[in-house]
Amino acid sequence: MLRTGLLPSAESAREVGIEFETLDALYEKSRNWDTFTEKAVREIKRAAKNCNLCYCVDGGVSEDRIAGILIGDCETEIIEGATKGAKAAAAAGLSCAYQSVSAYEIDGKLTLPLVVYDITDKTLAGDVKLVLTERFGDNAPACFIADGNPKKIPLSEADRQVTYNERTALVVYDEPLLERKRFDMEDLAEILRRLRAPDGCPWDRAQTHESIRINAIEEAYELVDAIDCNDPDKMCEEAGDVLMQAAFHTLIEEERGNFTLTDVLSGVCEKLITRHTHVFGKDKAQNADGALSVWDKNKMTEKHQQTFSDAVNDVPYCFPALLRAQKVAKRMAKGGWAFETNDDCKAKFAEKAEELAAAVKSGDKVSIAAEFGDLLMVLAQTAYLLGVDGEQALLDAVKKAAERFTEWERLVLADGKDVNALTGEERSDYYKKAKENVCAC
Repeated sequence: MLRTGLLPSAESAREVGIEFETLDALYEKSRNWDTFTEKAVREIKRAAKNCNLCYCVDGGVSEDRIAGILIGDCETEIIEGATKGAKAAAAAGLSCAYQSVSAYEIDGKLTLPLVVYDITDKTLAGDVKLVLTERFGDNAPACFIADGNPKKIPLSEADRQVTYNERTALVVYDEPLLERKRFDMEDLAEILRRLRAPDGCPWDRAQTHESIRINAIEEAYELVDAIDCNDPDKMCEEAGDVLMQAAFHTLIEEERGNFTLTDVLSGVCEKLITRHTHVFGKDKAQNADGALSVWDKNKMTEKHQQTFSDAVNDVPYCFPALLRAQKVAKRMAKGGWAFETNDDCKAKFAEKAEELAAAVKSGDKVSIAAEFGDLLMVLAQTAYLLGVDGEQALLDAVKKAAERFTEWERLVLADGKDVNALTGEERSDYYKKAKENVCAC
């Protein structure tokens, strides 16, 4: 039984008088490659019940998914042949290690040089081109091979050729780092290693964790600003800067022999799997709150946090104060320490306001600062009860105040007055107008 009778190999079998059947009719009736594979495996197993069956593939056994399934399921003898990938690589002039993959199985990890075989029609060629140009760029150097004839082309022209059949293949060549237009994480690490090399950049070589630690914070804030601006181009750029900071700190530790980029990526991937046990495990989550509950449970287990106090004390001290207050309030609430009603919030706020007033009356600056901090903590806990992001709420309030002040000053100056010489009534009147104008905008 031949997978296809449309290739010269089938004609060779005819010439020497070998009787055979093919799977071509089965292929024509199948909706897609997966359906064909399932039907073909069933058909071959059915035929093999009554005879010693030789299933022949075009190319190497290792390239045929059907053969791979049969090898795992049946008692088989393998007679390997010359692979289609090897033939295409030779035609394209490759003399190094390469990855070889069927056009029907183009998803997954792809590395250069790359050989893609089984490009049987123009539609499939278009699908292959879309995947590869996204990964390697439109102008990546490639070689189109039809009936054994190689033709150098840019990758973007992979679906603009004349001949497509079972012997059509595409080879995408590797490129020197400085000539590439598309990169991956390993390329980022390699560039940073080059910058940190003895003959690299003096500034990059001089940096330490401590000297660039603030950069990570700045780049994170710039990414958040791009998100707030809803600017996709800026988000793309700033996300890259955040990744670069992470890679830079990783490289410093790689140089010390402590961990590598692979360790970092392995850690975060494992974390995503082990904390999403409602996706990758047996836990259940019906909604976002349920999913978050599963995440928090798994996080405490992984971090060996046996009590809620362990989780509270694990909140980083370097967070902005309000953000840290929110995190602490949230974790305390999970441990039973939280306001239950709005009235509880109001009562505690009034209590802390009175204590602050008493401290102010005493003139003790240490007490004033302490009581003011307590009042802010009450507000953070209130935000948690109300489901409000206190950090964002304050940012929005600051923006609104700045806009109103700007309009207020504009109105005062437009009337030829001094902002510092207004009466209380004038100041109030101008504020009301500014508030109305800003709200109207």
